[in-house]
Amino acid sequence: MNDEEYPGLSREQADTKAKQGLSNNGFEIKTKSVKEIFFENIFTFFNLLNLLLAVPIFLTGKFKNALFLAVAVLNSAIGIIQALRAKRALDKLTLISSPHARVMRDGKETTISVGEVVEDDLMILSAGSQVCADAVILSGECEADESLLSGESEPVFKEKSGELHSGSFIVSGSVKAKVVRVGAQSSAGKITSGAKYLKKSNSEIINSINKIIKIISVCILPIGIILFVKAIFVIEQPISEGVTSSVAALIGMIPEGLVLLTQIALALSAIRLSKRSMLCRDLCCVEALAQVDVLCLDKTGTLTEGKMEIADVRALDADIDVNQALCAFAKAFPEENFTLHAIKEHFSCNSPYTAQKTVSFSSARKWSAAQFDVLGTLVLGAADRVLGENDEEVVKECKKLSESGLRVLVLARSPLPIIGNELPKQLKPAAIITLSDVIRSSARETLSFFQKQGVAVKIISGDDPACAAHSAILAGLAGECVDMTGVSEEEIPEIAEKYTIFGRTSPQQKVAIIKALKAAGHKVAMTGDGVNDILALREADCSAAMQSGSDAARAVAQLVLTNSDFSSMPTAVAEGRRCINNIRRSAALFLTKTVFSAVVAVVFLFLPMNYPLIPIQITLIGALAIGIPSFLLTLEPNFERVKGDFLKTVLKRSAPAGISAALGVIAVSVLKAVTGFENLSAVTVTAVACFGALFEVCQPITVRRGVMLAVLYAAFAGAAILFPVFFGITAASAGEWAITAAIAAAVVVFQRVFYGFSHNSENRSRTS
Repeated sequence: MNDEEYPGLSREQADTKAKQGLSNNGFEIKTKSVKEIFFENIFTFFNLLNLLLAVPIFLTGKFKNALFLAVAVLNSAIGIIQALRAKRALDKLTLISSPHARVMRDGKETTISVGEVVEDDLMILSAGSQVCADAVILSGECEADESLLSGESEPVFKEKSGELHSGSFIVSGSVKAKVVRVGAQSSAGKITSGAKYLKKSNSEIINSINKIIKIISVCILPIGIILFVKAIFVIEQPISEGVTSSVAALIGMIPEGLVLLTQIALALSAIRLSKRSMLCRDLCCVEALAQVDVLCLDKTGTLTEGKMEIADVRALDADIDVNQALCAFAKAFPEENFTLHAIKEHFSCNSPYTAQKTVSFSSARKWSAAQFDVLGTLVLGAADRVLGENDEEVVKECKKLSESGLRVLVLARSPLPIIGNELPKQLKPAAIITLSDVIRSSARETLSFFQKQGVAVKIISGDDPACAAHSAILAGLAGECVDMTGVSEEEIPEIAEKYTIFGRTSPQQKVAIIKALKAAGHKVAMTGDGVNDILALREADCSAAMQSGSDAARAVAQLVLTNSDFSSMPTAVAEGRRCINNIRRSAALFLTKTVFSAVVAVVFLFLPMNYPLIPIQITLIGALAIGIPSFLLTLEPNFERVKGDFLKTVLKRSAPAGISAALGVIAVSVLKAVTGFENLSAVTVTAVACFGALFEVCQPITVRRGVMLAVLYAAFAGAAILFPVFFGITAASAGEWAITAAIAAAVVVFQRVFYGFSHNSENRSRTS
């Protein structure tokens, strides 16, 4: 059947098929609703803990002690905003970048949205069109670029009865094709279906914080109940004071500011990246970027620009000007393919010759031809098809060149005219033309950066292994190459570590390679732009897509390079390292408060005395010695590669200050009971310990850090002097201040000793 016999569908027939589920909207991405997003971010265990602690404070009427709720509110707001951003991006997941399609309806050409295309529609496709559903050609011929599906950079010739795959582009020619598969049943739909899920972020930092909160949550209820019962029935405090002292002990144990700081730091990094033409769709990818030690690249569109260039032209016929002949040949075909475009770009000439007859390129023939008055008939194509046995030397030379990864064509000339679609006789070779992929100008420098940073680079391509290897060499990447054709899944773990360049790799094999590298303990980043990359992009620890690639790759990737320039990746990695290194440093401050509060709370379960702090005092210390400086420190440059376990590293830094502060506060409370000095200042000792931790984190002290420390110290002193009643700081005698100062000094000494042991231990582990 051809298009004259098949007129397409009527509107009624199309509506019927749509109701039967045979439209291109036949598969949807299941994402969370807005209601679900709000529910999950508001009704969290973290928020529940804060609310439970705030309720008794409200009941006592001491509202200033409930300021800690502001952190929980901000944290939920940031979580909701990021979840809504992710939902919007995933809702747009589609392989089709063109929003409309041309079809025949009621015997007339009609433009409709791609979602309205139904099975048995008659599509009209021409150069530049993207195929939105699998279809069979009824009339016409074309070349289709299927690189986004297969990774093959070479266009594929299609003629009558040939099948067009959804997600491919028409490079040249025009056809009418009948739709045979739509939606999830199409070629693109089957590949995309594996990526249609909300990938759960795997952040070591967030997971570690959640682990801390879970541990604290198990302890917080029994500790709180015991402290409250002790305060009311043992010490016989008023209920309002018992509530505030108990809540103070518990709220300090929750590192709520660390959750907020992490979200803000990651969000600021996303903003920084956006100013460098990078759209960060998942904040956790910033953390993954900082830890990456293997970078996997797709060749076509990532390492290369997705087009060809003339590498060399070797003239073989002295009777003609080869350059003029190639210009004339390229001019003869108005709908240019990659080869003709490369010829026009290379020679930049206008030919005076006009073709009388042409034969378009066919993948079956592997040649195209143009007939001229003066030049005769010129034929451009594969040497073995054009010359056959007429010139075995040239054929052998072309084969040798192609094995090096170049695309090799021969230009032949005949005095005889074109008859039908057959090669003319008396063909004589005129020139050998070699073409290669256009490597991005920044590729060599970018790959060199990663190699110097200790990041292994691997090329995973669906293209020919020799072509992939050639492109890698041009970009400055050397390594062993493997053809993945016929490689079993069991062999991939060994192959993944051994080889650098992978050719003829299927989408499923790409995923298997990523999984094998992750299983071997690597942090893997993947960049790509095609449909054949999306499963691997989903599997990688960090994924980046080019803006110029498929919509599906962009929607699946965590990072989108909006300038489609791979050279942006070093900037992304540097930003990731700056952000995560600074979060690790600041996290030590927050966990200092957690360690301190946990130790003091447990000890005071057994001491017959009041808990020495109230929530508003902890809020003041937390803001000046932890919250504000942590935020400022996250803005500083810090580009060292992130190593080591987050939780272990942070606890080594926070434990000395936390334990020292706890010992100081316990000493204050014991001395109060023994000496009768009621106004010894536990809040001062706690502040000194926390500021001591801040001083340690700020090493080495720069001018900027020194100014920050001075301002924060002054702010605390000013708050204590100007607003003592608001912050619950009572006046003390000279003797009481002297004892407080002595305890604070002892705390500082203990801190320095503890830090010394910690640093020595760390240095020994590095040496070993």
